[in-house]
Amino acid sequence: MHDPRVLLDPATDAVRRLTRRGFALDVATLDKLLSGRNSAIQRADEARAEAKRVATSVKGASADERPARVERARELKAVIASAEEEHRGLETELRDLLLGIPNLPADDLPDGTSDADAEHVRSWGEPVELDFAPLDHVDLGEKLGILDLARATKLSGPRFAVLRGRGAKLERALARYFLELHTEQHGYTEFSVPTLVTRAALTGTGQLPKFEHDLFRTGVAERELFLIPTAEVPLTNLHAQETLATEDLPLAYTAHTPCFRSEAGSYGRDTRGLVRLHEFSKVELVRFVEASRSRTELELLVGHAEACLQGLGLAYRVVKLAAGDIGFSAEFTYDIEVWLPGQQRYREIASASDFGTFQARRAGIRTKSRDGTRGFAATLNSSGLPIGRTLVALLEQGQQADGSVRIPEALVPYTGFDVLTPA
Repeated sequence: MHDPRVLLDPATDAVRRLTRRGFALDVATLDKLLSGRNSAIQRADEARAEAKRVATSVKGASADERPARVERARELKAVIASAEEEHRGLETELRDLLLGIPNLPADDLPDGTSDADAEHVRSWGEPVELDFAPLDHVDLGEKLGILDLARATKLSGPRFAVLRGRGAKLERALARYFLELHTEQHGYTEFSVPTLVTRAALTGTGQLPKFEHDLFRTGVAERELFLIPTAEVPLTNLHAQETLATEDLPLAYTAHTPCFRSEAGSYGRDTRGLVRLHEFSKVELVRFVEASRSRTELELLVGHAEACLQGLGLAYRVVKLAAGDIGFSAEFTYDIEVWLPGQQRYREIASASDFGTFQARRAGIRTKSRDGTRGFAATLNSSGLPIGRTLVALLEQGQQADGSVRIPEALVPYTGFDVLTPA
């Protein structure tokens, strides 16, 4: 959540920066709420100070003076109560307004509002050129006997998937491979975290209140809980309302979890196969760093995500998203896009974002240095990687003319097989 004083500071240039992402900052309302809240606080403080003086004077007052001073004490009590009530109301309005304001995009992001406006950064590997008509992952998975969308629909409706046999084993192998890569080579600590979280946790990372329509909510009795859309939520909130020692930073966390998204507003897009499901699994990466080092740490983070694809030999590219296309909480985002022969195009497989101190302010994640300097941590996250979308790329880039699919060498120790053959 933003500091309103920072948003109103002309040096921040918040209006222009937010306009780049298509958000119109209501400066007048923000200033009115902030001024009103501060005025209410000041009235209450002044009344308390006077009430304290009056209370002291009553003890030494004469019989003639005492009634007037007692009456003044009553008046001041009413003033304090009124000012405090006004303060609470304005504080709630101000908080609600601030929770709906997205992060300020970095100035070095390109202009634009869609993936068409993204800026190419680098590519790795050559897009697979096949001397036969490539199949997409759905046709491949069904011919191989590892993907069953019809039975998934019978179980849960559309936008779910069932993997069977070697497909299920391959899914498990990818998760193990990613986790071992991140924990053994990249220095991440693995966590097993809940997949049901509170409203406060989702507010801390920025999914609430704006994106409640995209979440699955459940509850037992009077407990309201939400299914996580990503492990970013529980991993980041492990340190909610805590103060981290700067000498202990960076902290690097990872987890493999199921993820749940209603994908509201996305109907008609990527509804075929594994690309956009209501339930999927993903290995997530989260870093807590000093605010001054967030962009440097982002370069490290995106490299860790890229290493997953490089280890599997999957061609991809990295793009810098446009200012109007980054997520609500992000100030800078790289997308990693993997080549899909079945679509003859690159498709997003992971996003690596620098949130600056935006999430930390919302979740209360502070820092303290040895010299006593206090501040807020910067948080970063990236997929590392989603299992389903990686499987899509693996099937499509590994397909052979005879209908089989070659398995990357790095996965063979986890799968026990190096090729998938039609059922």
